[in-house]
Amino acid sequence: MTPPPSPSPPHSPFSGFFSVFRYSRSALTLVWETSRWMMLGLALCTLVAGVLPAVAAWVGQLIVDGVVAAMESYQAASSPSLLETLTPVLGLVALEGLIIALIALAQRGLSAQQSLLRAMLGNKVNVMILEKAGTLSLGQFEDSELYDKLTRARREASTRPLALVNKTFGLLQNAISLASFGFLLVQFSPWALLILVAGALPVFLSEAKFSGDAFRLFRWRSPQARMQMYLETVLAREDSIKEVKLFGLEPLFLQRYRDIFNRLFVEERLLTLRRESWGFILGLLGTLTFYAAYGWVVVETIVGALTLGQMTMYLMVFKQGQGALSASLTAISGMYEDNLYLSNLYEYLEHPTDVEEGHLTQGVAPGDGLRFEHVSFSYPGGGEVLHDISLHLMPGSSLALVGENGSGKTTLIKLLTRLYHPTKGRILLDGSDLKSWDTQALRERVGVIFQDFVRYQLTVGENLGVGDTQAFEDEQRWQQAAHNGMADEFITRMPSGYQTQLGRWFKNGQELSGGQWQKVALSRAYMRKNADILVLDEPTAAMDAAAEAEVFARFREHSRDKMTILISHRFSTVRSAEHIVVIDQGHIIEQGTHESLLEDNGRYASLFHLQAEGYR
Repeated sequence: MTPPPSPSPPHSPFSGFFSVFRYSRSALTLVWETSRWMMLGLALCTLVAGVLPAVAAWVGQLIVDGVVAAMESYQAASSPSLLETLTPVLGLVALEGLIIALIALAQRGLSAQQSLLRAMLGNKVNVMILEKAGTLSLGQFEDSELYDKLTRARREASTRPLALVNKTFGLLQNAISLASFGFLLVQFSPWALLILVAGALPVFLSEAKFSGDAFRLFRWRSPQARMQMYLETVLAREDSIKEVKLFGLEPLFLQRYRDIFNRLFVEERLLTLRRESWGFILGLLGTLTFYAAYGWVVVETIVGALTLGQMTMYLMVFKQGQGALSASLTAISGMYEDNLYLSNLYEYLEHPTDVEEGHLTQGVAPGDGLRFEHVSFSYPGGGEVLHDISLHLMPGSSLALVGENGSGKTTLIKLLTRLYHPTKGRILLDGSDLKSWDTQALRERVGVIFQDFVRYQLTVGENLGVGDTQAFEDEQRWQQAAHNGMADEFITRMPSGYQTQLGRWFKNGQELSGGQWQKVALSRAYMRKNADILVLDEPTAAMDAAAEAEVFARFREHSRDKMTILISHRFSTVRSAEHIVVIDQGHIIEQGTHESLLEDNGRYASLFHLQAEGYR
């Protein structure tokens, strides 16, 4: 398997290269917003570390020439005392020592501030990613392309902004050093600068080219890498390991994991070998140019055009200049690569979201209840899941939805909670379209338990508290909700009661049975005191018959003045609803009371008798 071809080249050979740097400003702004003082500190340390190496080289020349002059003066007949001879040279040595200490201090300052910024910025970017996730709709989360963007952003982008800023300051530092070195080298010969550039440029072009290849490989492999992450999760999570072991899936999934790695590694190995081979070959050019300049300076010194101190300075300046230029070009190449990866972050952050424009906190016809008017729904690129659904549920009434798995029952609930929007038709609450309602106000009125409810790795009380974030830590509300949901019976027997850690991810965590988890989820729905729409999607599938009967007895008691919607395959539960709707492949095929539907002798009656036969 090979990566797809690269995109068509831009008009100019370098326009694509330079256009990708548009994210540099965003990264600098991001770091500035994270900590202005640290960014100013980075700038100061960069300036010091950039200027002082050239100053140190110049002082080094003065020391060598001073030593030569002192030796000649001391050996002459009219020489002054040894102390007078040494004092100027030793002063220069002390000055160079001070300069070297300041350079070391600046480097330590850079290192310390970069380390602190790395932690702060990593957290800031991760928070930005999660905040953006909070604005995405359920449909967008189910879009595989957007999910790939999210995965790429989380894997790389949290470290790239600081890396880009570090390289930017490193480039600035090396540019300052180069300007200082260039000022000294041009006094030797302008050709020395040309040699300096010629030695470093080929490696730079090579690195830039392979950075782009590496980024394209990274994007191409995102779906496969996500499958690897999924297989890791399945093979190492307590909620899947039971089936993995019982069905003997370890060898199958591990082999698939290895196969994905092998496919990806072939491309990565080829890219790495090409990158390092060309880097070595082109790097030799830089070495050759340095030694050519080395020989030139030596010859000039031998013929008397340069002093010994000047020779020492020029060799040092040329060597350090070559290193600074190489580091600058490498930084530019790295900045190019960081910008490529930052495009993942900003593609994700700039992804358009569904704008919620609703502002209503109450409907225009209070007491009218819930209406579905000719509602249809289709997934993007798929067929209709619901077709022409019309229902009316008044306050204090109950509705049961019956149908085979995949008939559209749960999708109907997702439309009610505005996780999805109807493709056609509209849904009204108290006479106002759901689109006109404030999202928070709407969802405060709905208490829902989905059949795939979340088992939070939190304490028992917090597992209840998530049902109403305003009462997240209200223990009195926990206890009342647990009583209504019949969870208090087993919670009081747990080691730390409502403070008991649930799940196996953390120390001393307790695992619950399926039925106990369902009671926790049911209690979670009771946390919403303001909810006048209660939705139970298969709420007792894991409970025994006696527990189920008591759950619904309490449910009827607490929902007398509320609108209730029940999804269940158990007709002993369904028959208690005032109105029953039978859905088949997204269509309402029957509706009425339990008695009227039995009299009609249609699908409902057939399913009811089929289930009743199993209990005889």
